[in-house]
Amino acid sequence: MDLHYGARVGEAMAVGEAAYIATAGTGHASTTGPASAGAVVDVVTRESAAQALGTVVQLHFDKTVEKKRAADAQKQELWRLFLAFFLLLSLVLSGVATSPPARLQCRHLWAPAGLLSLAHLAFYAAVAHHLRCLNGFRYQRRCHKLTLALAADRLRMLKSAAEVVPAADVEVPYQEPPEAYLAKFRRSWAIHFAFLITTFAFSVAASVAILCF
Repeated sequence: MDLHYGARVGEAMAVGEAAYIATAGTGHASTTGPASAGAVVDVVTRESAAQALGTVVQLHFDKTVEKKRAADAQKQELWRLFLAFFLLLSLVLSGVATSPPARLQCRHLWAPAGLLSLAHLAFYAAVAHHLRCLNGFRYQRRCHKLTLALAADRLRMLKSAAEVVPAADVEVPYQEPPEAYLAKFRRSWAIHFAFLITTFAFSVAASVAILCF
């Protein structure tokens, strides 16, 4: 399963690269050294570079806050989903437990078992959707935080730079965390899947115990 959730598409890359160069146009210049055999070195003024890097910092800071709020909203939706699911389980099990023995026999197990199976299936689909969105927002937030940190470091380095700096120092590539960072997302999927299997087994076992014993 792809856990990058569209982050590798570089959502902010196109916008960021435009911002990196947009404010640098006013101080852009080209120099050709005598020993460079015609090679062109692009430079920008320190003020223009600071403006461009400031734009990058602000862009990724806003994106970080935006992804944080989106992740928090997904967490709230996930908790509400958990509460609704446990409420449904309690209603089904309490209904089975309080039914008179003369009305429900062991052969009637298929009804609560089928209902519990459908509830778990719907719950898994909903949890999978919310986890996909939540992990995607977390991954994108991490990317923006790394890019923000890199841009901030380059902005601090400008304080001791000359009046003109290479244009390459102004460009801040979109950063992505290492592959090891994705391991916690895989653990999250595994934990939720194990939780669903455990609750389903407990629900069916409880129904069997109530109806047949």
